[in-house]
Amino acid sequence: MTQPILNDEQKLWNRWINERDPDAGDLLIKKYISLVSYHVQRIGASLPKSVSRDDLMSLGMVGLFDALNKFDINRDLKFDTYASFRVRGAIIDGLRKEDWLPRSAREKAKKLDVQIEQLEQKYMRHVTPEELAEHMALPVEEVYQTVQEHFFSNVLSINEQQDQEEADGKSFVIRDDTTKTPEQAVVKSELLGDLAENIQKLNDKEQLVLSLFYTEELTLTEIGEMLELSTSRISQIHSKALLKLRKLLTNEMINA
Repeated sequence: MTQPILNDEQKLWNRWINERDPDAGDLLIKKYISLVSYHVQRIGASLPKSVSRDDLMSLGMVGLFDALNKFDINRDLKFDTYASFRVRGAIIDGLRKEDWLPRSAREKAKKLDVQIEQLEQKYMRHVTPEELAEHMALPVEEVYQTVQEHFFSNVLSINEQQDQEEADGKSFVIRDDTTKTPEQAVVKSELLGDLAENIQKLNDKEQLVLSLFYTEELTLTEIGEMLELSTSRISQIHSKALLKLRKLLTNEMINA
């Protein structure tokens, strides 16, 4: 039963690749638009509610069109795998180019860092989001959201710094994303080792949510359905785990 479907899709690709048939292109876009929705939901989970999901969809669609135009059907690579990289990259690049996190949110994240440090010095232990919320007279949901925004902002900033370093005086070098230098391999191995070790310090539910989200690549909604918890509760567990990891890794860097 699957072979005719595969043949039909192959015909669409042939019409698109060989003739740039717009009807074939439209049908392929419709077939794979769920990839865009998937990445919008995953990335949007760490963004402020002020960031329009329609804008994220538009960025993702740019990535999908780009993938459609650049995909080599003769390569031993599935289109959905190739398109996923393009879609996610387009959304991330679009967010980096726009000041998606308001200045007020950045200031709130800085204040959060200060309060975390003060409370941990006072209690001589890691503090919970609930304790932070009470101390700062904020709703606990706002603390969770700030943690996620700050975490994602740091990821974007790191990527931006790397791109800038590569651009400064190195424009003549053709970048190879598939091959790591020995130094990069060692650093990556050490970082992954530190991360894995610290993940073991989280409770079972936090470890499970991180594993399902980052390893199994399920959405927060899908994880909630699996664990019979609401999406907002899964988001809280996710944020709480990130807060703990962030503090554990920061302390390691300070004491290194």
